[in-house]
Amino acid sequence: MKIASVIVDVPTYGTNKPFDYLIPEKWEDVIQRGMRVIVPFSGRRVQGFVIQLKDESTVSELKEIVEPMDVHPVLNDELLHLGNKLADETLCLTLTAYQVMLPPALKAKYEKYITLNEDGIRHLPDSLGKLLLEKEEILWNEGEKLVGAAFLYKGVKKGWIDVRYEVKDKGRKKLVEYFRPAMDRPPFIENVSSASRLGKVQKLLIEFYLSDFRPHSTSELTNRFGNVRGSLLSLERIGLLKKESFEQYRDPYQHRVFAKTTPLPLTVDQKRAIHPIIQTIEKNIHRVFLLYGITGSGKTEIYLQSIQQVIQKGKEAIVLVPEISLTPQMVERFKGRFGEKVAVLHSGLSIGEKYDEWRKIQRKEVQVVVGARSAIFAPFENIGIIIIDEEHETTYKQDETPRYHARDMAIERGKIHRCPVLLGSATPSLESFARAQKGVYQLLTLEKRMNEKGLPEVEVVDMREELRKGNRSMFSELLLEKMMERLLKGEQIVLLLNRRGYSSFVMCRDCGNVLQCPNCEISLTYHKVSNEVKCHYCGYETRTPNECPTCGSEHIRFFGSGTQKVEEELGKLLPEARTIRMDVDTTRKKGAHEKLLEAFQQKKADILLGTQMIAKGLDFPNITLVGVLTADTMLHIPDFRASEKTFQLLTQVSGRAGRHELPGEVVIQTYTPEHYSIQLAKNQDYRQFYLREMGIRKNGQYPPYYYLVQIQVSHDNLQLVVATMEKIVRFLRARLSNRVLILGPSVAPIAKIKNKYRYQCLIKYKKEPNLLEVLRKVQEMFHRNQNQKGVSITIDLNPYTLM
Repeated sequence: MKIASVIVDVPTYGTNKPFDYLIPEKWEDVIQRGMRVIVPFSGRRVQGFVIQLKDESTVSELKEIVEPMDVHPVLNDELLHLGNKLADETLCLTLTAYQVMLPPALKAKYEKYITLNEDGIRHLPDSLGKLLLEKEEILWNEGEKLVGAAFLYKGVKKGWIDVRYEVKDKGRKKLVEYFRPAMDRPPFIENVSSASRLGKVQKLLIEFYLSDFRPHSTSELTNRFGNVRGSLLSLERIGLLKKESFEQYRDPYQHRVFAKTTPLPLTVDQKRAIHPIIQTIEKNIHRVFLLYGITGSGKTEIYLQSIQQVIQKGKEAIVLVPEISLTPQMVERFKGRFGEKVAVLHSGLSIGEKYDEWRKIQRKEVQVVVGARSAIFAPFENIGIIIIDEEHETTYKQDETPRYHARDMAIERGKIHRCPVLLGSATPSLESFARAQKGVYQLLTLEKRMNEKGLPEVEVVDMREELRKGNRSMFSELLLEKMMERLLKGEQIVLLLNRRGYSSFVMCRDCGNVLQCPNCEISLTYHKVSNEVKCHYCGYETRTPNECPTCGSEHIRFFGSGTQKVEEELGKLLPEARTIRMDVDTTRKKGAHEKLLEAFQQKKADILLGTQMIAKGLDFPNITLVGVLTADTMLHIPDFRASEKTFQLLTQVSGRAGRHELPGEVVIQTYTPEHYSIQLAKNQDYRQFYLREMGIRKNGQYPPYYYLVQIQVSHDNLQLVVATMEKIVRFLRARLSNRVLILGPSVAPIAKIKNKYRYQCLIKYKKEPNLLEVLRKVQEMFHRNQNQKGVSITIDLNPYTLM
C-alpha cells in the first residue's frame, strides 16, 4: 500500500497541513513528489501537490487519489524545500508558496491531449491506435474511456504516446502544421513517376520537395506558392506526402535578430573583481559577493563572462533584473552573447509565452534565465551562479503574499547548489553594504568607468531662487539653456519626472478643497488627455469637475506637474523638439516599452521624458544631458528609506549621461538643494552617503541596525480595526521580551484604501528567537476569531514600504 501526503488547493489556515491519500494500484509507478494530483476533499474534487510518498498513515480510512494532473513533477525536490522555507519565513500558506513558483498557465484549468509517437502504434490496442491515426490527437478522457487511464500513463512512460496540456483561455501550446515526404527519396521518386494526372500546382510542389527533401510548414509553402493547402491534402490522400503537427514555442523575441557579441577585454579593475567569482565557480563554493561599481563601470561584462564560465562547466545561471530595467537592451546583451541558451521571464510576456519559456527551462533546453523577481524559482537543477543586478531595487521584495525577498531566495539556492551569488549595484542597499563591511558578503569594487571617461558633471539648481527671479516654468533657466544647446548639436536629452499624469492634485482656490478619492484617503491625479481625475491606488476615475463640489466655485486649479503637463510645456518652449513620453500610461500596451526605446535609439526623438522606468538600464551613446525636474518628490514621504531612495534614483539617472565618447552633463532641480542625499548624489559619493545615513538609522533604530516587522489590519468598520489592532499589540507585549520595541497601534500613512480603514503597528528587534512563533499565534488567533467579520491582517517581515 502506497500513500501520498498532499497539500490541497484550499487556501485556509485550517487546511494548511498535509492530508494523506491512498495511491490506487494503477498509479503506483506514476505518482511522484512534486506532481499535482486531483483528490476528493469535503465533497468536491480539488487539485493538490504531492509532498511525500510513504507506506503508512495514522489515518485509518483513507480516500483515494482520483488521478494525477502531470506526467512529470512541476516542482523538483529543491523547490519543494524552498516552498516550505518560504512558508515558514513569510508566514504564508504552504500552498501559496508552491503556487508562486509556477507560471500562471499552470494555475489555471486545462485539458490533456494525447498524440501518437512514431513507433508507438505497434504497442497500442487497435481501438486507440486507429483513433489516433484518424484524428492525430484526442482528449485524454477519450483515450481513458477506450483503454483506461493506467494504460495511458504506461504508454507515456514507455514513449508510445505523448501528452500535451492545453490551458483553457490561457497558455495553449502552439502547433504548426507541416507536410513531409511520406517515404524515403528513391520510393518517393518512383511513386511520383507512376502517379497519374497530377495538377499544375501539385507538380510544382513535388519539384520543390525533390529540391529540398524535408518537412515544410504549410505557412512556408503558402508564402512561396500561394494558397496550396488543398493541393497538399490531395498529395497526402494519394500517399506522397504526410501531414504532421509540431509544437512551436511562442518566442517573444522571434522577430528580433540579436547581433552575436564576443567577450570584451577586461580592465585591470574588472579582472581584479572577477577573479574571486571565477575561483568560487571552479571550486563549487557558495559565497555572496557584492559588486559595487559606479554607473558605466562594466558590471554587465563581469556578469556575462562569469556566466560563460558556468556554461563551460555544463551548469546553469539565473540573472535577476528589476522589472523596470528589463529593457530590450538588457535582453539583447544576454541573447547576443548566449543566443538560444537564454530564456526570458517578465511581466510583459503573455501567459502562453511565459509558459513556453518556463518549459524550455524545465526541459533543460536553455542554460541561462534572465528575468524579474519570480525568475528566482526557475526549475534549474544544476545552478552555477545567481546574479542580482541593481540589487538595491525594492521591487525584489514582493508586496503581496508570500512577501519574500528574491535576494533571500537566491542565497538559499546558492547554498543548496554550492555556487556564488553576485549582487551588483552602483548604489547598494544599506543592508547589503553593511553586510559587506562586516565580512558577511565579500565586497568587489569598480571605481572607474570602462572607457576611462569621467562621471558626468552635475549641477544642482535651487528652484526657490528661480521663483524669486520670476521664473514660474517647470524648467530652470540653466536646464532650458542646456537643452537648447543639445538640440542645436543634434544630441539627445533624458528628462526624469517621478510622477505620471498631468497634475498631482486638483484644488479649489476659493475654499482650499482638494479632490479626494471617495474610497481612499488620497488626492486624485488629473489626466489631461482624458480630462479625468484618477486614483492610482484603487483605480477610481471620474470626469474633472468644472466647479468645486464643496463650495461651487469655478476657480479649480491644477497643482504639481505630471509627465503629460511637462510634455505640453516642452511643446510650447521647444516646439522644434521631438519628445517621447514614457510612463505607465504610454507603456500599457504590449511591446510599447520596446517600440518607444527603439524609436529613441534610432534618433527619431530628441527628448526622452519619463518616470522611474527611464532611470535604469539605458545605454545610448548620444545622451549627453540628463535633467531631473523634481528631485525631492520622494524625500518627503513618511518612510525611513526616503533619503536612500532619492540618492539611488538621482545617482542612477545621472549615470545615463556621457557613457560613451560624448561628455555628459546632469541638471538636478530641487526645492531642498541643501539636503545631504541631493548633495552627495551630485558627487556620486556613495561611501559618504552610507556613513551619513547609517548614523541616522542607528539613532532611529532602523535597519540595518534593527529588523522590522509591520502588522497591518484593515476593514470598513473603523472601530473594529482599532479594537483588533489594540488586541494584537497587547498580545505581542505580553509575549515578547522587553528588548523588542513595539510602536503603535497607529493609523497607517494612507489611512483608507478601497473603502477600508487601515491601522498598523511596527516591531523593531535585534534578536528575538521566538518572534516567528508569536507571530504565527497572532495569525491563528486572528483567523480563529476574526475571519467571519471580514477583517484582513497582513504581517510583513522586513517591509520595504511603510505606506
